[in-house]
Amino acid sequence: MIPAANTIEMQDVELKPIGADDVLIRTQLTSISAGTERMLLKGVMPHPMLQFPVVPGYETVGEVIEAGDNADEWLGKRVYVGGNYGFIGVNPAFGGQSEYIVAPKTHLTDLQTLTPEQGVLLALAATALHGVNQAGLTPSDAPKTVVILGQGIVGQLAARIVKARGMQAIKLVVTDKEDGRLHYSQADVILNISLDMQLSGAEFSTIKGVDVLIDATGKMEAISPWLMRMGRGGRVVLLGYYDCINLAYQPVFLKELTLVSSMQWAPGDLAAARDLIRDKALNVDDLVTHRMKAEDASQAFDVAFTDVNCLKMVLEWPAQ
Repeated sequence: MIPAANTIEMQDVELKPIGADDVLIRTQLTSISAGTERMLLKGVMPHPMLQFPVVPGYETVGEVIEAGDNADEWLGKRVYVGGNYGFIGVNPAFGGQSEYIVAPKTHLTDLQTLTPEQGVLLALAATALHGVNQAGLTPSDAPKTVVILGQGIVGQLAARIVKARGMQAIKLVVTDKEDGRLHYSQADVILNISLDMQLSGAEFSTIKGVDVLIDATGKMEAISPWLMRMGRGGRVVLLGYYDCINLAYQPVFLKELTLVSSMQWAPGDLAAARDLIRDKALNVDDLVTHRMKAEDASQAFDVAFTDVNCLKMVLEWPAQ
């Protein structure tokens, strides 16, 4: 629980009674979102429901152990659920970091053959999938250059999804300023670019006429140097969260660029991401880099937010 800004505590909370369309889930794994939960912890989350105390988290995998009269088909299934919808007296936005979850059956995704470690990445895989969809990438004989800025977990997943779609004509370039993250990257060109230095070097200078730029850094200053390297009519996908859009208009005007925002997954994306993982088209098995016990959540949040080599931190909840 986050009782106040910059404070994390383990507390007992009361769950609401299960309704006819609800289920009770015993949590196995949760994951810490280094973006959303960092803003929530700081008290700057741009969400109308933000009020303390709040239980964070929207990446939860667990087993359905009780079900309402209209939801008994879910009993015994391992599911992904994007938060808790049943606390009493505590803000449930987003509520997923909890040993037990009450949620309507409509908010569940059956993990089928996915492992808990694969399932806990489902929300971010679906978010990355939505961003790639927003880029308008479709199989084509025409060669395209796609650049993904940032190789945190969403950027990693976006790059792998582009590759999973088998579009052989695409030249995929990924960038980050940390070698620890780039170690996991899968792309045709992998660039280490520090934001403290001007973009330079022979490899960078050859990247021109970019058709699609996907930003997964959430930093306008990461996008700006690439705008004049875009091809005419190129598309820039904003896959992070930004306080404001602050880009030079001249290159956007000269290149007739399209700026596209991408918030999170759309209906159907969770199941589509699950199917990509299930069918082994999308490999996520190396992306969970850190694991800790739920009772050590305060330390786990600190590692997730400060360790540049932490792609994904998962919390293990007590087995009953």
